[in-house]
Amino acid sequence: MSDTPSQLKALYPFLHGDKKDAARENTALLESVKQKSEHSISVKQAFFENNAQAVINAAQAIAQVYLNQGRMLSMGNGGSSCDASHFAVEFQHPVTAGRPALPAINLVMDTAMMSAVANDIGIKHIFVRQLEAHGQKNDGLFGFSTSGNSENILAAFDKAKQLGITTFGLAGGNGGEMKSSGLVDHCLIVDTDSIHRVQEVHVATYHILWDLVHTLLADQRGKLGEQPHKNANKLERSLS
Repeated sequence: MSDTPSQLKALYPFLHGDKKDAARENTALLESVKQKSEHSISVKQAFFENNAQAVINAAQAIAQVYLNQGRMLSMGNGGSSCDASHFAVEFQHPVTAGRPALPAINLVMDTAMMSAVANDIGIKHIFVRQLEAHGQKNDGLFGFSTSGNSENILAAFDKAKQLGITTFGLAGGNGGEMKSSGLVDHCLIVDTDSIHRVQEVHVATYHILWDLVHTLLADQRGKLGEQPHKNANKLERSLS
């Protein structure tokens, strides 16, 4: 062990009967925080620089869903299921005064339904079966997947297209099958392999989408119960 490189000994002092150097460890942790925060910021900046218009297009499409008297449905697995829940809460419970609550259904919230479907016919169908029950033409479906390859998300997108539902997706990396499938009308991809950075950008994106949608609907406050085609015509004129 006397020939062990000093660098390895510094990294793993406990293997050599030594104690950690608290000051050195704190310095290393500070550098780690600095690097991770800088990486997070740079990934966000790159995403919005490259996708600003795509984000606006998605916001316009979500606004159109609401003007057509539709609802937004959301879905995701694991950490992305938390994003699906957060997305739905933002629209149902706006935190900014004067902004109306808008209908949004989190397809991940009913654990009894999901576990029943997963147990009886397979996890691939947990969102499909709910779409068959709740999905309607003019609704919107928003799916979150860091890889873009979640089988149950893709199956739900396929069902949504059959039902005339507008589809939205947030993924990471190269977008996976979410991007290549052609099933997603508005597909936003965070170009990084870091799952944490992908999820951080996803949160920022749907917060911005929420804000843009309310901006686009500002002239229609109190009128979202009108005939769908009247509201649709108003939005088309405002965007032209």
